[in-house]
Amino acid sequence: MQRVRHKPSDPNPTHRPRPDMKEIDVKNAELKARKDAATPRGVGVMCDFYAERAENSELWDIEGRRYIDFAAGIAVNNTGHRHPKIVAAIREQLDHFTHTAYQIVPYASYVELAEKINRRAPGDHPKKTAFFTTGAEAVENAIKIARAATGRPGVIAFTGGFHGRTMMGMALTGKVAPYKLGFGPFPSDVFHAPFPNALHGVSVEDSLKAIEFLFKADIDPKRVAAIIFEPVQGEGGFYQAPVEFVRALRKLCNEHGILLIADEVQTGFARTGKLFAMHHYDVVPDLMTMAKSLAGGMPLSGVVGRAEIMDAAAPGGLGGTYAGNPLAVASAHAVLDIIDEEKLCERAVKLGDRVKATLNALQHDVPQIAEVRGPGAMIAVEFCKPGGHEPDAEFTKRVQTRALERGLLLLVCGVYSNVVRFLFPLTIQDNVFDEALTILQEVLKESIVATA
Repeated sequence: MQRVRHKPSDPNPTHRPRPDMKEIDVKNAELKARKDAATPRGVGVMCDFYAERAENSELWDIEGRRYIDFAAGIAVNNTGHRHPKIVAAIREQLDHFTHTAYQIVPYASYVELAEKINRRAPGDHPKKTAFFTTGAEAVENAIKIARAATGRPGVIAFTGGFHGRTMMGMALTGKVAPYKLGFGPFPSDVFHAPFPNALHGVSVEDSLKAIEFLFKADIDPKRVAAIIFEPVQGEGGFYQAPVEFVRALRKLCNEHGILLIADEVQTGFARTGKLFAMHHYDVVPDLMTMAKSLAGGMPLSGVVGRAEIMDAAAPGGLGGTYAGNPLAVASAHAVLDIIDEEKLCERAVKLGDRVKATLNALQHDVPQIAEVRGPGAMIAVEFCKPGGHEPDAEFTKRVQTRALERGLLLLVCGVYSNVVRFLFPLTIQDNVFDEALTILQEVLKESIVATA
């Protein structure tokens, strides 16, 4: 049994006093109306309730309803909501200063965090790290660094990949709706190749042939600065890059003087059972992006890479007003300590194996389950129409909706929106995890009945 360090969950959540249902509707409905009037529809919001507080793997809305969080802020809270060590680290930093702009007045904690990341990132070569604020910023700066280091403009990305909502991020992203609708034109010299996907008939050989065809038909490899990929595609559906594919990318990059960029924004910090997903491979990237769980809910991202490549940008070419914010940096130091002390890499494997076993045991009763996949606790289940591989987005949405009604927060992803991804905090209490798996099993069976 895991030692629970967070506030214990309510053992009887369904029996706590609740306000009158009419008052509940008014509260959420009123705030939603204000949200619709005050904020643009382009900021899509999944839930129709509003958070009031959270602890570890649970959150409560403004009306007292409890939810088990299997979204974790889109893989941001690997260490749970409000971990005591993170709260303490931020409070301590608050007593010193909140902001100086690192590139105006630097501070030791930034340097010390860079040193920690350099030691723990893949590869034994000298490395350097720069910090930013968002995952998209990390990707943008990785491309800037690659272009500065190579003197080349071209970038190759993959279908299904997600790299952010900035202009370069959207150009790199291999999914149109909703990220690219109405926002073009996008930056030039960005090309896409299919990502390996055995379930849907795309082999490693197919992907590599597509890249070679790009070199023949679209861009001279001598004009390509970088190839960027996710070791496990996040928004694309949690498809893991095969080992032979990553090795082939490394070989291809070496042959043509291209830099290999691993986007670890979602896969990093114990989610896949390793600190970084690239630790699953015998391949070292030239640059690697990180964000999300790096700072346990505080906005912090980074790029780590070979020292000589990281030094390619001229002074002032990298940075940002809030880049490497001291509160976020303090939180990141605590995150790394928590991962080590609570053995979250090992726990990710243990929890992920339980999710996979639960879903695989249901395949006979739930024919829509086409595949269960993912390393560590980066697990997904893909739903297709029984008897084939036609994506079933309707069934997927039904599962998500019914789970939410039962108090379990799930995220949908995939190019066809037919994949449920599981991103629970790695610190989740054992009893809450058991409760969530029970809800998941019941919801899947109920969805079958509704389909019939």
